[in-house]
Amino acid sequence: MIQKDIITNLVISKLADTRYFLVDVTVSADNVIKVEIDADEGVDIDFCVELNRFIEANFDREVEDYELEVGSAGLTSPFKVKRQYEKNLNKEVEVLEANGIKREGVLVEVGDEMFAIEETKMIRKEGDKRKKPYTERVELKYAEIKYTKYKFKI
Repeated sequence: MIQKDIITNLVISKLADTRYFLVDVTVSADNVIKVEIDADEGVDIDFCVELNRFIEANFDREVEDYELEVGSAGLTSPFKVKRQYEKNLNKEVEVLEANGIKREGVLVEVGDEMFAIEETKMIRKEGDKRKKPYTERVELKYAEIKYTKYKFKI
């Protein structure tokens, strides 16, 4: 079986001087290798093909049979690495906390242990005649959420 860390290091070396960054590498028990990359300006299909060929050039199919998939992180897929949070700074995101609370807001800060969103809700406070939009900053720890993803609007 091909080792995940070998693929990871190989991909990181290829991405080093590019605009791309590694999101995830998985290697299944039956040697199905999936490499997920991303970039601030989107991922070019030609670069995925180039990366695929680079990986294949470093492994001999005669020694070990494998299936290889190289692709981009989906637009509405959950974030897997901090760099995806940074990419989506000042954009609307959806967050599902581990306790089941779902939040939507603008991603305003990205740190090592936490991130923050500004959530706007329609609330009627005492003295208000009707509901008004109020914005609240909410800080969340990465360890306490199920997912965060870009909120795609049509």
